[in-house]
Amino acid sequence: MSAMQVSTPTTGDYADSCASAVDTDLGWALGMVFRAYVKAANHAVADLPGGPRGYQLLTIAARALPATQLAIAQQLGVDRTVMTYLLDDLESAGLVERQPDPADRRARRIIATDKGHARLAELQQRLRLAEDHVLAALDEPKRDTFRDLVRSLATHANTLDPEANPCQVVDDIEVAETTAASPRLRRGRRSTARR
Repeated sequence: MSAMQVSTPTTGDYADSCASAVDTDLGWALGMVFRAYVKAANHAVADLPGGPRGYQLLTIAARALPATQLAIAQQLGVDRTVMTYLLDDLESAGLVERQPDPADRRARRIIATDKGHARLAELQQRLRLAEDHVLAALDEPKRDTFRDLVRSLATHANTLDPEANPCQVVDDIEVAETTAASPRLRRGRRSTARR
C-alpha cells in the first residue's frame, strides 16, 4: 500500500474492535450472564401457570408458615386482581389451595398442596440444570467460587442501595431497560415516519 492510500476498516475489523471493547466491560459481561440465566430459568418454569411469577408464588406457598393472599401480592409486587387470576390458575392445577386465616376469616392463606410441593421440587431441579447450563464454561470449583463472589457482590450492592423486596429486583431491571430503550424507540419511529 502506498503512502497515499487510506485504509478503510472492513466490517470484520469493526466487529473485532467492538468485541475487544466489550470484552473488558463489566456491565456487558454481567448483562450477558444475566440474560442467559433469565432465558434458561424462564424456559425451566414455562409450563407452570404464571411462569416465573407462578414459581415465586409456589415457593412462598410451600413455606412452613403460610402467608395470606394479600401479603404474597405485596411481597411479589403483584396487583391484587392479577394475583387472584394467578392463584386461580395454580389452584386449578391442584398446586395450591386457599384456606381461611384463623386470625382473620376474611383473609385467605395460600398453602402448597402435596402436588404443589412435588412440582416445586421438580422445578427446582430444572432450575439447577438451567444454572448448570449457564455456568457450563466453569468447572465445579470455579462455579462454587463464582456463586460465592456473586453473592458477596449482591450483598454489598444491597447494603449500598437496599431492596426490601428481592422479587422486585428483576422488575426494576426490566423497567430500567425499557426506559433506556424508549428514546431510541422514539427516534426509530420518527425516522420511519419521515420515510
